[in-house]
Amino acid sequence: MHLTPREQERLTLFSAAELARRRLARGARLGATEAVALVCDEVLEMAWDGVPLETVVERAREVVPRDRVLPGVAGAVPSLQVEALFPHGSTLVHVAEPFGPAGPDAPGAVLSAGGGTELAPGRPRKDLEITNRGARAVWVSSHFPLEEANAALEFDREAARGHRLDVPAGTSERFEPGTTRTVTVVARGGER
Repeated sequence: MHLTPREQERLTLFSAAELARRRLARGARLGATEAVALVCDEVLEMAWDGVPLETVVERAREVVPRDRVLPGVAGAVPSLQVEALFPHGSTLVHVAEPFGPAGPDAPGAVLSAGGGTELAPGRPRKDLEITNRGARAVWVSSHFPLEEANAALEFDREAARGHRLDVPAGTSERFEPGTTRTVTVVARGGER
């Protein structure tokens, strides 16, 4: 029998899903691989049966309860995607948090020591008034050169030159349309 790569992949997924079903039947908890395989297998079967996409995504989150997976699986699998064949054609099915939200100590979590940490110690800071003159909210991320921010934001760009928002790395600030806010900015490090 000649199988296409897609058919081979489908059979491998089915085999891993069957392993997951056997483990669940005897009361064992699932690791990430078999838990993902089981959810994907169920998604593919629901799609084949013509279940609407929204319902497929909703039901996919109920296939493997959080208490039936090993510790850390929910954090290790923040989402899954599988291309499913519906009666109308193929669709990429995205399931966010298929095993529930990650806990605060999940894999990849940032654990910090107690106490405070001074951000950009010793760098000059100043306050800057920013008005969003646009029709939509504008986000500015932590390390974006402020003088290059969206033109809908009105502020003294020359005073902002060489500065960024004084917020922790990886975060951002939202400026709502028609509002004015005063923010603290900090001199950027490195050569400019």
